[in-house]
Amino acid sequence: MAKGKRTYVGFYSTETGNLVHVTNIQKKNFETGEKLSLKKYNKKTRKHEVLKMKEIKKG
Repeated sequence: MAKGKRTYVGFYSTETGNLVHVTNIQKKNFETGEKLSLKKYNKKTRKHEVLKMKEIKKG
């Protein structure tokens, strides 16, 4: 079976360490080891935080 072109990633809060957001990305747009950080709203802390990307298993 062929591997897919997309992979699931989770975005974890830098302040609390909790999983905040999950999405899928194209593998060809990110080199191995490259990390993405986003600034998004965290509902639990009720403020905007920097989130770090980490690959997760989905399924």
